[in-house]
Order: sequence, then C-alpha cells, then structure tokens
Amino acid sequence: MVAVDKRRMCPHCRAFITTDDKVCPYCETPVGPRAIDLRGGGEFIAGLIPPARFASTIILSLNVAIFVILLLASGRSGQGGIMQIDQWTMVRYGAAAPLLVFREGEWWRLITAGFLHWGLMHILFNCWAMMDVAGHTEEIYGTPRMVAIYLGSTIMGFFVSMLWRSGIPVAVSAGASAGLFGLIGAMVAVGVIHRKSEQAAMIKDFYLRWAIYAFLWSLLPFFRADNAAHAGGFSGGFLIALAAGTQRGFPHPSDKVWTAIAGILTALAGWSFVRMFFWLLAASK
Repeated sequence: MVAVDKRRMCPHCRAFITTDDKVCPYCETPVGPRAIDLRGGGEFIAGLIPPARFASTIILSLNVAIFVILLLASGRSGQGGIMQIDQWTMVRYGAAAPLLVFREGEWWRLITAGFLHWGLMHILFNCWAMMDVAGHTEEIYGTPRMVAIYLGSTIMGFFVSMLWRSGIPVAVSAGASAGLFGLIGAMVAVGVIHRKSEQAAMIKDFYLRWAIYAFLWSLLPFFRADNAAHAGGFSGGFLIALAAGTQRGFPHPSDKVWTAIAGILTALAGWSFVRMFFWLLAASK
C-alpha cells in the first residue's frame, strides 16, 4: 500500500498542517483548498511550466529573450564588447534616462528599462537571483499579487532612480534588479503580515539578509549598479505586499481585485513595449 503524504503549508502562518484541517491549529485561521489544486496541474503550455511558478518562468524567459535581441542589435551596430550592450542600443530599446523620462515625457521607459540588461554577467546574476526569489514569491503571494508586486516595484524603482539622477539628465539605467528587489521586499513583508508565525519571521530574516548582501554586492566597482532603483524597488515591493497580503487557501474577494490590478499593469507593460517599438522605428529613420 502506498502512503499518501497529507502535509501542506498554512498559507497564513506557513506552518505545516494536513489536508484535512479546515482551521489552522497554529494561527486559528480558516483554510481551504490549495491554490494549486484550484487551478489544476499541467494546464499551462501542456504542463511544461509548473502552474505555481508560471509568471516567474514567463518573466525570466522574457528577460533572456530580450537580452538576445539586444545582443543581435548591438552586434549589427558594430558597438559594444563581447556579450556587452552599448548605451545607444540600450536607449533605443527602452532604457531609462531623466532627460527622456521627465523632459520628453517617455514614461513607458520606467517599465521597459526593467527588462533590459547591460551584459552577460548582469543578466546571469539577475536570473540566478530571480529563479529563487520570484518563484518563492509567487508561491506565497499567488500569481496576480506577484505580478503586481514585480511590475509595480519596477516602476517605483526606476521612478526613484530618475529622481535621484535628475542632476545627470543623460544617465542611463536599466535592469531587472528593481523588480527583483521589489520581490525581496515582498518576502521581507511576509514577516510583518504574519507577525505571530515563526516561519514567517524566518522568511523575513532570510530575505532581509538577501537584501543587505545584494546592496553590498552592487557596490563593487565592476557592477553598473543603480542602487537608487534598488532602494525604490525594495520599498515599492514591501508596500505593495503589505497592501496585498499573502494568498489565502480559499477564494477571497481581494483575489479579484489583485487579478484586475495585475491585468492592468500587464496591459501597461505591453503598451510600453509598443511605444518602444514605434520609438525605435522613428529613431531608425
């Protein structure tokens, strides 16, 4: 006879309970079916992408695909080193600069800049961190909240960066780390949302150390780090996560609200890339 593992994690305090529990014995919060059970398995792209990490995988894939496009574009222009993207190519494909954002009104760059990378080491470091943080964030907050946190903190991060760099109008900034720091901020917020949970406190402490190490690492001279974007992204992700709360194990009215917010932000991201495409066509003439 095969034993069935009936353990699961409480979506509120993160303690291990059983699938038979209707109320968590640790935090006394009602729990329902797991979100992954409500969605069903293998429904996304013939089951190739785990449903619990669907958005994380898509975001990671988009960053890699856009980097390949940048490499090809930079190579054709004859500029940039090996696996490095030159500044003009970055600007053409949506990098942010105070001159373009504030004076030219190209606000769409606050989103497109979050999907661009300066070189191989830049994208490898961000992808390595995102594979862990993004997937974990999506499992705890659910896909809609995770998408809202990621895109919202990307916008906040580059907005703060543009304000910080306003004295250098031509300073160019790009990278997924603004959104990545937003996800780290959201993981720190888990410990604030569930103050009575020891597991949540451990998650908060772990990712707080992540944030400190990442800030210190970005101070190294060979990184083109934008710590203003990092700080803005972290703050944005933390605040959005506090407003959103972690996902529940049962349907809740707030789920529809955050699904709508995530949809709006996703549509805004799509619109931003359309604007970038038309800007690119105009610049190529």
